[in-house]
Order: sequence, then C-alpha cells, then structure tokens
Amino acid sequence: MKIGLFYGSTTCYTEMAAEKIQATLGADLVDIHNIKDIPLNQCEQYDILIFGISTWDFGELQEDWESKWDDAAALNLNGKVVALFGLGDQEGYGQWFQDALGMLHDVVISCGAEIIGYWPNQGYQFSDSKALTDDSEYFVGLALDDETQYNHTDERIGQWCEQILGELQQILDEN
Repeated sequence: MKIGLFYGSTTCYTEMAAEKIQATLGADLVDIHNIKDIPLNQCEQYDILIFGISTWDFGELQEDWESKWDDAAALNLNGKVVALFGLGDQEGYGQWFQDALGMLHDVVISCGAEIIGYWPNQGYQFSDSKALTDDSEYFVGLALDDETQYNHTDERIGQWCEQILGELQQILDEN
C-alpha cells in the first residue's frame, strides 16, 4: 500500500509540512509530489491520497493549485481515499482561514473520493472558514498555521497522521 502525497507550495511552508507528514508516516509508505512539477492526474495511480494546499490573502488558492484547478475538477477519484491538509494565517486572515482547504475538499468530493482526516477546530482563533464541516465542529482536513501557531505544527501532524492511519485501517477492515 502506497500513499501519494501531492502538494502545492509557494513559500515552502506547505512543502515542509508535506515532508513532515511523509517522515511521520514513513518514506517507504508515502510518495511525495509537488504539483508544480507533474501532471495532477498522476494522483489517479494511487488508491490513497493526501493533498496539501495553502490559503492566500483573502481566501485565494495557492498558485500551483490555481493553475491546475480545472485538472483537479476533472480527476477520477472514485474508490479513492483522500486526506487533506491546509496552511493558513488565522490572525492575519481570520475571515478566510483555510478557505482553500474547503474549496479543495469540495472539488475532491465532487470527483468521487472518500474523505478521511477531519480535524477538530478547537485551539484556533478565526472568524470564518470555508473549511468547516456542516456542523462547524471540524475542519475538512488538518489545519496548520505556521504564521501564528508554528509551535503546534509537529504535534498536530503527529496526531493527524495517527488518526488517518487508524481511519485507513478501519476502511481496510470493513472491506
């Protein structure tokens, strides 16, 4: 079982988070890909995926994801299990915290994927987010803020990786 981790990164924070996730889960388990360098449809060769995205300015997509947004919407993710993580700045852009994560979630769902890795929204200070579940208790993936909560990143990644491995095991046991 291999996991394909695909991310876009402008300032290297999402890349560093992707590398930490790969290191936590194990380099033998996770193949890591910068979407800037490859066609996005290469993710279709994996049954288990992790997508990483950051939110820019006033709820905008990271530039590599934005340039491939139509490709993302055309993916065939039927039967795929997908976990998401995002980076954002809850203090500077609290009205748009993790919006790109929410937009990516909506696209991935429309492509037929099963989502795992929903993350509690406790411990964050923001006013609005497109990345919240309908009940607003969870983010649709791991929410990281390396601007104002860098000291929580490693712990959150460790807990989230443990969580998604447990959810994957549960899916495997059911099938």
